[in-house]
Amino acid sequence: MALSDFPLHASVAVSDIQRAIAFYEGKLGLRALRSGPSAAIPDGSRIYASGGGPALNVYQSNTAGHSQATMAVWYVDDLDATVAELTAAGVAFTRYDGLEHDANGITPRAGGGRLAWFQDPDGNTFALESDT
Repeated sequence: MALSDFPLHASVAVSDIQRAIAFYEGKLGLRALRSGPSAAIPDGSRIYASGGGPALNVYQSNTAGHSQATMAVWYVDDLDATVAELTAAGVAFTRYDGLEHDANGITPRAGGGRLAWFQDPDGNTFALESDT
């Protein structure tokens, strides 16, 4: 049995599921496939679709933290349009010291392409990336 034979889903802890729902559904436009409990918290999790299937589990947890690592990356066809759409929805893009960013927060990617980072209300970091 090889794990590469099975689908992989990102899982992100948040401190307040209602605040997370407002962000993931309201600002990012993700569609919830289902909701369920998170440990002892009824209705404390959501499974979101992306790319045609389940991709992201967001769950309320007392252990939610502020990882500085990127939790997941969306590969998009038109980075400028996606960043503009999310900015209009209220998503703020993160700028890192030592990196060159354009006015929209997009930076060149090592080896070619471009990317932009943003954070959810708990400080979990995500990225958008494109090859152009």
